[in-house]
Amino acid sequence: MPNISSAVILAAGKGSRMGEITAEMPKPMLPILGRPMLEHILERLAEAGVERFVVVVGYRHELIEDHFRRWRLPVEFRLQDPVNGTGSAALLAKDFAGDQPFLLAYGDILCDSGEYTRCSAILEQNASTAAVIAVKAVDDPWQGAAVYETGGRIRRIVEKPPKGKSSTQWNSAGFYAFRPVVFDYLSRLQPSPRNEYELTSALDAMLAGHLDLRISPIEGPWRDVGRPEDLAAVNR
Repeated sequence: MPNISSAVILAAGKGSRMGEITAEMPKPMLPILGRPMLEHILERLAEAGVERFVVVVGYRHELIEDHFRRWRLPVEFRLQDPVNGTGSAALLAKDFAGDQPFLLAYGDILCDSGEYTRCSAILEQNASTAAVIAVKAVDDPWQGAAVYETGGRIRRIVEKPPKGKSSTQWNSAGFYAFRPVVFDYLSRLQPSPRNEYELTSALDAMLAGHLDLRISPIEGPWRDVGRPEDLAAVNR
């Protein structure tokens, strides 16, 4: 069993693609089979050996905090205010992670616990690797981030590439295993063209600094629950 025992979950956004569904409730709290989506994510991380959690919250954060203060494992919270990007959200977990490797997941990605275990194992088995990015094979990664690799080592990442222009099948799958060196790069982020501090920008800087980043291909069920139709599908 990999010994990564801490996880950071980014759950600060409103989930604007959900429309009116998130008018009063943050997307991570939307129900799947009678329980919040975020609870499913935490349960599967726990199955993978995670014992400590920090959830980065923002929009309607009190609903998330009230629910998970009573959860069976320790859950801490970090408030992102303003909600200005995944990079600045991840940086809020620096004190939580300390000098140990950790998993980082988005609060709207569902997968089996074995995917977290595989991602952790790749990091633990390669002492020189700074980060492992879970990737999903797709026909065209234009809606996400195209990940280019050779022999499992990442060469570059292209966020939101033009449709039909990618020559890789790998799409970033929304969770990672990191060593604490990532915080050095997160702390130096500059705003993107969208005026946000992007986690992908930190990954680009790590690649430019010749750090070793690797992929962990998804082998089982996986879903990005970003739109109403995705929520309906996972509930079916």
